Amino acid sequence: RMAARRALKAVLVDLSGTLHVEDSAVPGAQEALKRQATSLLRGAPVTIRFVTNTTKECKKDLLERLTKLGFDIAENEIFTSLTAARNLLEQKQVRPLLLVDDKALPDFTGIATDDPNAVVVGLAPEHFHYEMMNTAFRLILDGAPLIAIHKARYFKKKNGLALGPGPFVAGLEYATDTKATVVGKPEKTFFLEALRGTNCAPEEAIMIGDDCRDDVGGAQNAGMRGILVRTGKYRPADENKISPGPYLTCDSFPEAVEHILEHLL
Repeated sequence: RMAARRALKAVLVDLSGTLHVEDSAVPGAQEALKRQATSLLRGAPVTIRFVTNTTKECKKDLLERLTKLGFDIAENEIFTSLTAARNLLEQKQVRPLLLVDDKALPDFTGIATDDPNAVVVGLAPEHFHYEMMNTAFRLILDGAPLIAIHKARYFKKKNGLALGPGPFVAGLEYATDTKATVVGKPEKTFFLEALRGTNCAPEEAIMIGDDCRDDVGGAQNAGMRGILVRTGKYRPADENKISPGPYLTCDSFPEAVEHILEHLL
């Protein structure tokens, strides 16, 4: 099966947990991106896209954080689930109740939110209280679509794992007996959108991430190969949670880059 694969044309890289955890870079990640990825991957006809489900901050703040950490990344190389959610809201022409972190709001500038007729859920600890969830619940009961920016169960913070938006989305689904439309990873459409404009088919792309289901499983379901890294939210035996398992499991992003340079280019 592998022999039939086409030459590698794109590398998709997760951010939180793969390149950094909050304001700390994964050891060696900047160098791997600079030394190997920049000189060889960007030198070869290979496109790099940084794909993230983060809803904690807008793309501008995210780019600033990454630049401060020493990552050489251009804004047009980042594809976020916030972008995907905004695209969907524009397509549907709805007015959302935005349950997202206030720092993510700039990515929704220009979207009308008065008299909401849709519910959008990202990671929003400040908004996950009874009154707000009840408002969302009533809107959905009245027919408002429920849109989940993603449904991650948890993510990695410096002081340990923390609940993601998934449990809150699941609570609204359970209470209203509806299914959310999910826009971020692991949805196939998210990965295909991330590749849009790269002139690259899914089987010519590889995804590197710390979330076995959302990063690796999602990418592999879209026809790509997936590399799981043992950083960020990774837990022992995560690779057994998906079938087929990851194309490869590595200790870290630098090791994944080494493998790509040695075996796939």
